[in-house]
Amino acid sequence: MAKPKTKYTCRECGASFPKWSGQCPDCGAWNALEEGVVQAVASGPKGRGNWTGTASADIVRLSDVAAEDSLRRLSSGLSELDRVLGGGLVPGSVVLLGGDPGIGKSTLLLQAQAHLSKTSPSLYVTGEESAGQVAMRARRLGLDPQGLECLTETSLEVVLATAASRKPAFMVVDSIQTLWTETLQSAPGAVAQVRECAARLVQFAKKTGCAVVLVGHVTKEGALAGPRVLEHMVDAVLYFESDSGSRFRLVRAVKNRFGAANELGVFAMTDKGLKAIGNPSAIFLSGQEEPAPGSCVLVTREGTRPLMVEVQALVAPSTLSNPRRVAVGIDPNRLALLLAVMNRHAGVAIGDQDVFINVAGGIRVNETASDLAIALALKSSLREKPLPQGMVAFGEVGLSGELRPVYNGEERLREAAGQGFKQALVPEGNLKGVKAKITARGFRTLAEALQAV
Repeated sequence: MAKPKTKYTCRECGASFPKWSGQCPDCGAWNALEEGVVQAVASGPKGRGNWTGTASADIVRLSDVAAEDSLRRLSSGLSELDRVLGGGLVPGSVVLLGGDPGIGKSTLLLQAQAHLSKTSPSLYVTGEESAGQVAMRARRLGLDPQGLECLTETSLEVVLATAASRKPAFMVVDSIQTLWTETLQSAPGAVAQVRECAARLVQFAKKTGCAVVLVGHVTKEGALAGPRVLEHMVDAVLYFESDSGSRFRLVRAVKNRFGAANELGVFAMTDKGLKAIGNPSAIFLSGQEEPAPGSCVLVTREGTRPLMVEVQALVAPSTLSNPRRVAVGIDPNRLALLLAVMNRHAGVAIGDQDVFINVAGGIRVNETASDLAIALALKSSLREKPLPQGMVAFGEVGLSGELRPVYNGEERLREAAGQGFKQALVPEGNLKGVKAKITARGFRTLAEALQAV
């Protein structure tokens, strides 16, 4: 069998060359040439618009095709992971899981394999550890190693041949950066190797119905290593997040073809592995008996779940010509916008003060519903007066100082009432049709809300 020909394509301009060089001769970009396989062109009649020699494909009606939602999902045994995936693993799907080293990716997937192996065959492919190291981890986590099958291999051809003979319903590849294929000459972890190995694994999953989970490395910026096309090929992309020194782990879905994106799962790292947290709102609240100045409880939303977090603010006199503005857990540009609106439309001048904002628990809030809670925390710290106990807030602040309603307001109020809160400050537009068992007060402007508190 003839060896496939390779070509080198510039990722900047798209030019192709038969040999590699450090600089692209066309656009001048350095280290931009990536190795790829030359696709063979089928011989046929020449000439534009002549398709008589090409075989046609069968067309199917979507009404005759079984929907993916009707397929039986595979439960991982971890309720929070199933929630992030949209209810469990879909047969034939490919999931990409990324995270910092040592955060618990292998531990999470080994626990999932231990649960799935009780009802269906599974395979754990590792290219970074030996079988003895995986067995040691399984015993430390208290898992039964009898039903856990492990393959220590980095050759993609061997992995696919073994999986084809064993026919697993669930397979873990730890990690995709360690695999290599014989069709390419580049080293494992190269862009071309990662792309080709991922494409072959996706093809295997779709043909056999095996649910495949790929573990991916991350760069120092926190993004998944490898080509961006890797995230487009898979069905779901999950990120494993954690604060330094914290025992809590967050799994966030940034892409999911079988469920809601931006879904969040919360785990606690214990000596027996990762444990799902069913009520994450309780762990993100301080639990202080007496309210403290500069603290406000926010009802945010992650995916399909309302979540309660504590927003903390500290306003102190500045000795610098340019006062500091530090935001942890929110967008710094959003903080600058709120400070300007409070100064212009609410009469709260903090221009000569150092401002620090923190969202407790390591949660990052990306929605604008946090504006009202941040403004209340800022004024509470400035006046050194705590907010009323048992109060929550949410709402978006516009540039003219108005409070704009946010989506799913009633569901947020029900979550606050379920956690024992008695009072809520919300935009006036979120009071229509509210039936939650909580006293909700609506305001049209930010100045009205700050004045009422």
